[in-house]
Amino acid sequence: MASSMPIWSGHSFEWGKRTYLMGVLNVTPDSFSDGGEFNTPTTALAQAQRLVAAGADMLDIGGQSTRPGAVEISLAEELERVLSVLQVLRPEISVPISVDTTRASVAKAAVTAGADIINDISGGTFDANMLPAVAELGVPIVLMHIRGTPQTMQQHTEYKDLIEEIYEFLASRISAAIASGISQNCIIIDPGIGFAKKYNQSIEIIRKLSKFRALNCPILVGPSRKSFIGHILNQPEPKARVWGTAAACCAAIANGADILRVHDVQEMYDVCRVADVLWRT
Repeated sequence: MASSMPIWSGHSFEWGKRTYLMGVLNVTPDSFSDGGEFNTPTTALAQAQRLVAAGADMLDIGGQSTRPGAVEISLAEELERVLSVLQVLRPEISVPISVDTTRASVAKAAVTAGADIINDISGGTFDANMLPAVAELGVPIVLMHIRGTPQTMQQHTEYKDLIEEIYEFLASRISAAIASGISQNCIIIDPGIGFAKKYNQSIEIIRKLSKFRALNCPILVGPSRKSFIGHILNQPEPKARVWGTAAACCAAIANGADILRVHDVQEMYDVCRVADVLWRT
């Protein structure tokens, strides 16, 4: 993909030159690896500062858990979780802030409160107002591949051609986003590792990630602490999967990832710097 330099929250991004790190900040009580640890404004701010100090290029705030089996919370609860944290973070955090939501009303409120990017795990399919809202807001959006919902997605893991079906879904969502008025250079794609994907399918996505470069959008990959790593390592504790995550991140970089969404920023920062020299220079 040709390099371009969008500027978000005063920071420029030159795709293809190096890997960017998106630090995960879950402000939910029930996330799969760190639920309840950062779900107050005080703990969230402290963790955000640690992530940025460790090398995060952007942060991703999630008020709704998207782990397998997660039940959707009310709009009021998601707004309260996200906005209470954003109001504290924005004055203190200079890097771009993404909000992980599938609801247009949350996206609007979040951007008003200072968010810079919308990260929609449904690719704009759960809420018909999402793509028009993002177009009106003029911010970037991450379009991810999923089938079903977090509550049902692991019942939808049968594919005739995994990579081709993900590719077609993302291509259609890019077209829908552009038709809604979102600029091409404001679209990021995510093949959705672990979302309606079995262990071997997540591995196949990383191995064949370069196939998605033809879509001409930056590629975000989220392998961090995922169950496929636990399967390989026989490691049920997500936090103990840091070096498995490192290997997955290295492979993703070798195959063309532009952004890695990770929990363990300090360790992945070093992984990225070395992998970038090996594969990008």
